[in-house]
Amino acid sequence: MAKVLAIANQKGGVGKTTTSVNLAASFVSIKRKVLVIDMDTQGNATTGLGLDKHNPLISLSDVLLETADIKDALQKAVDINIDVLSGGADLTVAELSLINEDRREFRLRTVLATLRDQYDYILIDCPPSLNILTVNSLVAADGVIVPMQCEYYALEGLSALITSINMIKEEVNKALEITGILRTMYDSRNNLSRDVSEQLTEHFGDTVFATSIPRNVRLAEAPSHGQPVLSYDKRSSGALAYLALAAEMIRKEASQTVS
Repeated sequence: MAKVLAIANQKGGVGKTTTSVNLAASFVSIKRKVLVIDMDTQGNATTGLGLDKHNPLISLSDVLLETADIKDALQKAVDINIDVLSGGADLTVAELSLINEDRREFRLRTVLATLRDQYDYILIDCPPSLNILTVNSLVAADGVIVPMQCEYYALEGLSALITSINMIKEEVNKALEITGILRTMYDSRNNLSRDVSEQLTEHFGDTVFATSIPRNVRLAEAPSHGQPVLSYDKRSSGALAYLALAAEMIRKEASQTVS
């Protein structure tokens, strides 16, 4: 049964899509079967995996609006064994159409029920706002990975996100937990980065992943080639960091199962 993880932060530019794409590729490299769901109208996870966000025969919007079967919407990432439900501008149609629908927040959870036994991980790349698409993602998820830069404005955004997660947990998804807080674009030479990192660890303890993702040129270049960084440059510090994150998550899950 797949573990469903929403990659979420209400602040933009913190590495949600980078994490979705590269964590997925890292899981695949260690023989896990992965589905990436691009819930963002920008469709960056889709293009980052080498797919055309403008021309899916059947879109995620169609699936959410129940006009198509989810299995018919699945695509395969270019040159890597990752299944993808592509996002893009047509998700705006779903967002607007769902507003007046009954049980609109359960649409993604309902359609994923038919696929969960086919994957080890389902990663959902969320939009940078708390709209109906993000709510659907959080209702469908078992856990939330929160990528964030180590800066003070990001701390304020984290507080708002945790409030939103707790509200959804109380109201509609009792199983929802914060899987981990991921420090992205991290530079240990920067005093501000170190200070904020220390505050995160002080307040959230083991919820902060031991692995951090460094600033890395190859990590930034890879999306323009439609590739995860592991395909673009597997020896880069960005690729190694995401491999380390995948390994850390698997170790943590194994220890929780034993205990």
